[in-house]
Amino acid sequence: MFSEQTREQIVTINPATDTELARYDAMSATDIEAVLVQVTAAQKTWADTPIEERAAIMRRTAEVLRERSAELGALATAEMGKPITEAIAEVEKCAWVCEYYAEESPKALADQDVQATGSRSWVRYEPLGTILAVMPWNYPYWQVFRFVAPTLMAGNAGILKHSPNVTGVALAIEDILRDAGLPDGVFRTLVVAESDVPETVDRLIGDDRIAAVTLTGSNKAGAHVAASAGRAAKKSVLELGGSDPFVVLADADLDVVIPKAVAGRFLNTGQSCLCAKRFIVHESIADEFGRRFADAVDELVIGAPRDDATKIGPLARADLAANLDDQVARSVEAGAKVLTGGHQLIERGPAWYAPTVLVDVTPDMAVMAEETFGPAAAVIAFSTDDEAVELANATPYGLGASVWSADTEHALAVGSRIDSGALFINAVTASDPRLPFGGVKQSGYGRELGEAGAREFTNIRTVLIG
Repeated sequence: MFSEQTREQIVTINPATDTELARYDAMSATDIEAVLVQVTAAQKTWADTPIEERAAIMRRTAEVLRERSAELGALATAEMGKPITEAIAEVEKCAWVCEYYAEESPKALADQDVQATGSRSWVRYEPLGTILAVMPWNYPYWQVFRFVAPTLMAGNAGILKHSPNVTGVALAIEDILRDAGLPDGVFRTLVVAESDVPETVDRLIGDDRIAAVTLTGSNKAGAHVAASAGRAAKKSVLELGGSDPFVVLADADLDVVIPKAVAGRFLNTGQSCLCAKRFIVHESIADEFGRRFADAVDELVIGAPRDDATKIGPLARADLAANLDDQVARSVEAGAKVLTGGHQLIERGPAWYAPTVLVDVTPDMAVMAEETFGPAAAVIAFSTDDEAVELANATPYGLGASVWSADTEHALAVGSRIDSGALFINAVTASDPRLPFGGVKQSGYGRELGEAGAREFTNIRTVLIG
């Protein structure tokens, strides 16, 4: 049982205008206990539901997402500042992941016969129970649905603790699933006051009714969740920070690479763990790359996120803009040169930051040594493949990496030496429902998406008949 907590309100703020959007009453300990009771009962019935029926509900979820894409996109734009065209595209991607798992989970979770001792032996993929998901604000729908689709298809139930600044989105997700026909209690959203989050998450993980936990978020939050899961001897999946290298070899075609570099860094106003952040460019083309990169960034339209033409909106919160400004300022003080941007857009509001390109950086500067979460790119030159690999690996993170070259085999040889959970050759790193997603080193462990994601929260059970 949970002890009572002080009832508080969560206030959501539009980062573009720095104005209040809505107020939500935080759940009390009694409310959270009622959710646990409901979800625990609902999961047992859901696990016994034929997978074909689960798939039908997941397909209907995709339909509801598409039917409501405009209003859902507008809600994300209002709560965390994502440009509206990107917000709507995010909702459409969520529909895709629902359809993917409706199609693939019945195959991925089917019994697999294995020849061993006895008259018959096989592997079953059985649900674990109720899974707690602690999710971030930067892709407020996608981060949740890439968990929801495989987890529910496997027969688990889900409890969501979303970031407080996207509380409206969190509640909308519960409504979408209910309206698509998901039985009451199979998925619930908790509304938790920010001051109560650490204690509430600890207690949930320690509760016998929670089988496992997944978190996408900061390394600090990940370490907290991992420690709690370790104490409870429960499975955890973590998708944490990233400082992805974007390696440009000497023979790369800059006409192709420059637009991809802009897209890879500045999507979602640079607020993605999977964004390219460190641009490692061969010395023979580094000056040209930096100049052309900055020129292309100058063309990005900064504006109201609800405007279809906008490519750069506000950061999700004012403190994020201030933190990025501090990282850039420290790097400039250490000798980095600003080609464009490098400052807050105070006239627009406290959450706005100019898209920025820095050159003449060194590995010890903040924009190289730390994860930058916002519209700032660091360009550094290298002379040999060994140096490029060393620079790429000079980070505690290992989420994604991309390498660019006219010689695919050369790029693959370089990229294979970079520590990362995903490697993209002549392509921008991105998540895809068909491919497993996750990192190494301080970028976390476990995998979402793909066949691996279908089985991540299952009991892989051996059955043998003598």
